[in-house]
Amino acid sequence: MKIVDEYFGCDVFGPAAMQRYLPHAIYKQMIAVMEHGKELPKEIADTVANAMKDWAMDKGATHYTHWFQPMTGITAEKHDAFINPTGPNAVISDFRGKELIKGEPDASSFPSGGLRATFEARGYTAWDPTSFAFVKEKTLYIPTLFCSYDGSALDKKTPLLRSIDALDKAAVRLLNIMGYDVQKITITVGPEQEYFLIDEKMFKDRIDLLATGRTLFGAPPVKGQELDDHYFGNIDERVKAYMEEVDEELWKLGVYAKTEHKEVAPCQFELAPVFSSANIANDQNQITMDVLKRVAAHHGFVCLLHEKPFEGINGSGKHNNWSFTTDQGENLLEPGDNPKDNIRFLTILAAIIKGVDDYQDLLRISVASAGNDHRLGANEAPPAIISIYLGEELTAILEAIEEEKEYIDSANKKLELGVSALPTIAKDSTDRNRTSPFAFTGNKFEFRMLGSALNISCPNTILNTIVAEELTQFADELENYAAEDLTKKIIDLIRRTLKDHKRIIFSGNGYSEEWRLEAQKRGLMELKTTADALPHYTDPKNLALFEKHKVYSASELHARENILLENYYQVIVIEAKTMAYMLRKQILPAVFEYEAKLATIIQTKKASGIDSPLEEQILFNINDPLELVSKHLENLEELIESNPESEKEKAVFAADKILPLMEAIRSLTDTIEKNIPKDFWPLPDYNDMLFRSTQ
Repeated sequence: MKIVDEYFGCDVFGPAAMQRYLPHAIYKQMIAVMEHGKELPKEIADTVANAMKDWAMDKGATHYTHWFQPMTGITAEKHDAFINPTGPNAVISDFRGKELIKGEPDASSFPSGGLRATFEARGYTAWDPTSFAFVKEKTLYIPTLFCSYDGSALDKKTPLLRSIDALDKAAVRLLNIMGYDVQKITITVGPEQEYFLIDEKMFKDRIDLLATGRTLFGAPPVKGQELDDHYFGNIDERVKAYMEEVDEELWKLGVYAKTEHKEVAPCQFELAPVFSSANIANDQNQITMDVLKRVAAHHGFVCLLHEKPFEGINGSGKHNNWSFTTDQGENLLEPGDNPKDNIRFLTILAAIIKGVDDYQDLLRISVASAGNDHRLGANEAPPAIISIYLGEELTAILEAIEEEKEYIDSANKKLELGVSALPTIAKDSTDRNRTSPFAFTGNKFEFRMLGSALNISCPNTILNTIVAEELTQFADELENYAAEDLTKKIIDLIRRTLKDHKRIIFSGNGYSEEWRLEAQKRGLMELKTTADALPHYTDPKNLALFEKHKVYSASELHARENILLENYYQVIVIEAKTMAYMLRKQILPAVFEYEAKLATIIQTKKASGIDSPLEEQILFNINDPLELVSKHLENLEELIESNPESEKEKAVFAADKILPLMEAIRSLTDTIEKNIPKDFWPLPDYNDMLFRSTQ
């Protein structure tokens, strides 16, 4: 039996491997590069590259790749062999510093949003030494950034690293003004990953799953999640074997896969890791999604990461647990045991509250996609309205501070609003509000709106940047005061911030219609669809924010808006084309065949003088919606051929014209399915996929 401690991280070029393969002095320099963001000295680059190559080849690797995250949201890789020719029929294994540090893939077919012309193919990958290289399937994977010839970021990782620097700079500045000796902060993230498993054969028999990742048709199963019996239930033997292989693969790659369980919907599961730094967490979540999909084939499964693969049951999300700590290991979102630490905690908390209120649109944009729109607000995920949940005790404390009233906690301790005391805030004093988009859970915030397929870099880039902005504003104000006045001024700042931004705090049921009406009264934004949200990306205040903190240039931000709008439109058009194909090639022929059989039965009975009310009713139940489907299908095919001019027009067209028509077609077709015998229906149905897949 394998002992995890003995092989964990064995396929990662981490500190243990570096110490073994590098000279001690160079090993120390590499650790400094990784821990403190120092630049790799050019004179040691060849030594590091050669050591990395030797380690990888000892692991069986024959190739290397610069592994990057273009604006498709997934990962990209081009594999090169370690060999170099030395003469006729002779080679030597070689890997130099210049090959480690920089690569040049063909960038022409990656989305750029206008940052360069299509014919300008040059793009560069640059090694990110703060994230560990690893070996997978005989290839050395080197995490890298990806940029254009002029240096514009063409990837997801570069802005994330910039935002990490921005939050580090802002937090260190403010904390030192407040009297704390802090040199560096580390942002930590723990992304919980939900997914579905279905049988591979059934998957291949559904062109909608193959082409779009979700079922475009499907009558409800006889049983869904009504009994809540799948949640945390006993894990089936076949699924357990799959999870065991996933864990082993992830542990070899240094991923702290910790928790796994059945989720709410049939065939739905979750995997959660231990927290790690934001950059590594981002890379490891991409690795996790790859391993989940790749290992599934070994067990006859397909892993579905689409946010809503099945209508009528819960979709899949990805909860982004976010916090940040000092170089002394103090979690800045951990309520303290003394007044001074709690002033720090409440200051950071006030900045986050202000940031979430000021930049509601950006947080909604950070999770916007065609797939995720099916979840948000659907009584299975948080609504599209951004709000913060803090829990009863913390909310009551903030209200007391704002109103300058006395607060008595559960231990009968009073809140003094003078300069010397704030209450000790109990840990785990908050319940969990599953309907909240952004919930405080004791020592972190859980951003619960992310879709399961999403690259987590954008939500964390935006979280980091908006909090960096608010901490910077706080520092700008507080640096003007003398030390003896500082505590009072901080409390005044907290109080003023709460008064101005308390509208974003909400502890009730986010699914209720009452909350929608209340949110409107408060002036909160409800950006229901991706088409509603994305045009706000380049609002003047957002352009100013990202340029100020050097996270995105104006051209980089406009590019991302265009790419996401175009992606939204293309995803929906592909779904519409797939729906039309399935109707023309599969569903309508099957329905016609069954109608013909019913008509024959009815005619035969009538010729024999026998009434056929049952058959006639079934035929009516099929033919009535079928005529509407036929009309809608012609309209859908016309819409598919339409070509709105701008990206914004395309997105609105898809949201307002194509999707409603697709939903109408689906509803009618699902009604038809209910009246068609299983042997005549050309697709695996929901009962098959949800209840036979894991058996």
